[in-house]
Amino acid sequence: MTNEQLQQWVCEISEQSFGWPFRHQATFNTRLRSTGGRYFPRTHNIEISRKQWEMNGRDEVEKIIKHELCHYHLHLQKRGHNHRDADFKQLLKKVGGARFCTPVAPRVKREPKYLLKCLSCAHQYPRTRKVDVRKYVCGICRGRLQLMQIK
Repeated sequence: MTNEQLQQWVCEISEQSFGWPFRHQATFNTRLRSTGGRYFPRTHNIEISRKQWEMNGRDEVEKIIKHELCHYHLHLQKRGHNHRDADFKQLLKKVGGARFCTPVAPRVKREPKYLLKCLSCAHQYPRTRKVDVRKYVCGICRGRLQLMQIK
């Protein structure tokens, strides 16, 4: 599906499900991984994850579009357009949009490279990133920490 086809599809969904026109840009974004789509309040544009289209298909993407259109239409009407707002939740339920999207790929669990060890109580904290031990203390006894590299 091209961006032009997506634009036309979003306009159709907006008219059919909401009864209001969509007058801004809808495009695919290949870099979206953890989210199905985004609505930009400043420009009123919508981005949809290309990965969602490839992995989960038309039905899932339609729910994501409805979700983003809820943000869009409520924001233009100056009503509650955030996830926590009752207006948003009610409209999303009414049009059949998805509250959350299906994950496209499993999250990669990284092995810890560093180990922080408390010099007082010997409690250990595995970490994937290097930490400045001068800024932190042990959460249990407030003792000094020592940084050790695992691999």
